[in-house]
Amino acid sequence: MAYKITEECIGCGLCESNCPVGAIAPGPTGLRAIDQETCIQCGMCYENCPVEAIEEA
Repeated sequence: MAYKITEECIGCGLCESNCPVGAIAPGPTGLRAIDQETCIQCGMCYENCPVEAIEEA
């Protein structure tokens, strides 16, 4: 299951710090973005987002 970060992101970085493959980094707008090529679709970002800003793509 692919994931994407929505505009509800508050930039806390928990998704980035919980990603086991480093697929999440600040994007051009300053909010986090998921590199779909690197993502292994484990769901750790989805499970650890405190504001539910990550959804299935």
